Amino acid sequence: MLLTKLGAEEEKKDPEELEQNLVDLEFQVFRMQENVKEIAKKWQIIGIEQTKEEKWVIVSIVDDGHACKVMLNDCESAYRGVWDFSIQAKYENNSTIHIGDIKGEENKGYGSICMDYLKEHAKDQNVQYIKGDLAKRDWDHLDRLIHFYEKHDFDVEVDYENRCGSIVCEPYC
Repeated sequence: MLLTKLGAEEEKKDPEELEQNLVDLEFQVFRMQENVKEIAKKWQIIGIEQTKEEKWVIVSIVDDGHACKVMLNDCESAYRGVWDFSIQAKYENNSTIHIGDIKGEENKGYGSICMDYLKEHAKDQNVQYIKGDLAKRDWDHLDRLIHFYEKHDFDVEVDYENRCGSIVCEPYC
């Protein structure tokens, strides 16, 4: 059923659009091959995913036992030694990871991809909780943050009067 639906959608596209999609895909695969080689020299690659916009990305991680960072690089541009998106966290103790910052362009699906990998990493490390804070600096995009965290099964508490809050998730749930 799904393949029939996808096939019908592809048939609606004109040949020039299909050709351009194929060229874009070929370029992304070439770029992915090159980027994987370079990223693997610096970070541990943990996945290759497709975004909601059907763009390919490489997911990597660094974890020294005190802090971890899940990073994402797109396959539309060359890897230049830095990530395009990251979730940075520290271990509070053996049972808790605390998200310190999320950096990168929003509304591309990068945050969801990285959060899924952070939760999987937490499970692999037997971490029971992923926590974080909502700070005054977040207030200009608070609604977007609340939506994001709730979408990823976090309990979100907000103190609107004092402009602060907290998030917590049990990755095993």
